Amino acid sequence: MMPLLPADPREVGPYRLLARLGSGGMGRVFLGRSRGGRAVAVKVVRPELAENAVFRRRFAQEVAAARRVNGFYTAQVVEADTDADPPWLVTSYIPGPSLQEAVERCGPMPAAAVAALGAGLAEGLGAVHACGVVHRDLKPGNVVLADDGPRLIDFGIARALDATSHLTQSGVIGTAAFMSPEQMLGREATPASDVFCLAGVLVYAATGRSPFGVGPAAAVAYRVVHDEPDLSGVPAGLVPLIRAALGKDPGDRPGLSALLDHCAAQAGGAAVWPGDVTSFIAEQVAETKYLTTQPVPAEPAAPAPPSAPAPSAPPLAVVPARFGIVAGRDTLFMPALPGRNGTGRAVTVVLRCKVPGEPVAHGEPLLRVSTAHGEFLITSPVRGVLHAMDHAVGSALSVGARFADFGSRTVPS
Repeated sequence: MMPLLPADPREVGPYRLLARLGSGGMGRVFLGRSRGGRAVAVKVVRPELAENAVFRRRFAQEVAAARRVNGFYTAQVVEADTDADPPWLVTSYIPGPSLQEAVERCGPMPAAAVAALGAGLAEGLGAVHACGVVHRDLKPGNVVLADDGPRLIDFGIARALDATSHLTQSGVIGTAAFMSPEQMLGREATPASDVFCLAGVLVYAATGRSPFGVGPAAAVAYRVVHDEPDLSGVPAGLVPLIRAALGKDPGDRPGLSALLDHCAAQAGGAAVWPGDVTSFIAEQVAETKYLTTQPVPAEPAAPAPPSAPAPSAPPLAVVPARFGIVAGRDTLFMPALPGRNGTGRAVTVVLRCKVPGEPVAHGEPLLRVSTAHGEFLITSPVRGVLHAMDHAVGSALSVGARFADFGSRTVPS
């Protein structure tokens, strides 16, 4: 999650926005809170799409279809206003990382977890298809890992973008490495197309890469249509099924029921996710709870008559993090903070200013923390690429505790 930017809206319909979750081809996505206190995901359509009458009509049709979907492994559409300016869509919010985020941070998953993922996604797609909807954009970024299994998000909505393909460079909607051959060729996507994409997602979960490699979109698209997939590293018990699901002819692919049965048997009742992924999910659950339980700020009062200007609030005290090397990795530790001596004092994380994968400059803020003596900005004493940052918003950590490390060599000041 990222803080709201100054230009971001603070409310959409009856929902209060709390943080940024990301952005995509259709618009920006925010963490929101309903008036009753429930966490939701709020997607706001890009202005240039909102001005397109064809998109608006197709968007309304697809939202109406998606609202019929209700399954254990899907994020349900809660509300939408397709006539608003700009249009918006609200779904239930699933606290947890996307499959892409989890693999990038924790690495490929073990065989039992990949099988459990496949079973859950197959059941979720079954619920989507039963309502006459095809996902059309199934990829690691559209799979959220919850503590009790995966969830599909953004099902069916990509179809609305097809009507405005002149707004894209290629006219093909989706991520090339996880699209079916028929989609690459501009043909209609069917439930069998989702089966192909599901198989590609399972390869990614098991290996950390797509079955058709990387490179320019045109080169990847060619391999999807013409080449055999690279299944090296895929668990042996899943290879025959995944190879069949990646068949070039939609009619040759297995159905979802066969995928579900096989993956459920391979999962063997093991815990859903490995421990490091479970910890990642717990961080996001804690951060979501903190953000959604904070009091809503009161509406500003009417301006008072002109008077002497009030003194401005003092700037936050800035304290550089401590730098060290642990197990060969450049690591940052919570420094001693003004106001009290001792290394055991706990501070509370108020805001994380960076996320893993971002470059960090020397002196840039990393954390905003609170103590009994006020709030402080913890800055980086080095520059590099952030690999991991522990401690979610609202959590406590002690002075001297490790809170971040870098994936590439840093440059101390």
